[in-house]
Amino acid sequence: MKAVIQRVTKASVISDGVLTGQINKGMMILAGFVATDTEEDLKWTAGKISDMRIFDDKDSVMNLSIKDIDGEILLVSQFTLFASTKKGNRPSYSMAAPREISKPLYDEFTKILEEKAGRKIQTGIFGSDMQVSLVNSGPVTIIIDSKNKV
Repeated sequence: MKAVIQRVTKASVISDGVLTGQINKGMMILAGFVATDTEEDLKWTAGKISDMRIFDDKDSVMNLSIKDIDGEILLVSQFTLFASTKKGNRPSYSMAAPREISKPLYDEFTKILEEKAGRKIQTGIFGSDMQVSLVNSGPVTIIIDSKNKV
């Protein structure tokens, strides 16, 4: 599993023309899955995200987590995180899990992240045509990969 975490002052997602998720201060997360992802990958990633200290404390030091600031989370699925650009100019997405595997992983990850972060997660609609808007604060953007924990 890969996740791109962006610290935001606001973010929203429109899925098939309908606003399905909107947050203020918090995290905008793009999540992608491979067929070999397990519940352990989901739990590890959700734990990292919920405890990640990327928000400023009173001394302007990134020392606070999403839980510490009572921030919000917007989660959007994105299979293109597993794009391969090794050959040619058109990316290959063959590493990304097919829908029948990635949709249940996304749904389970949403539940686990809500549990670990202790808050309701705003989302897009899996597999829909989505337009994401955000204001990246900092900017702060972190990429994590559950297969590369070191």
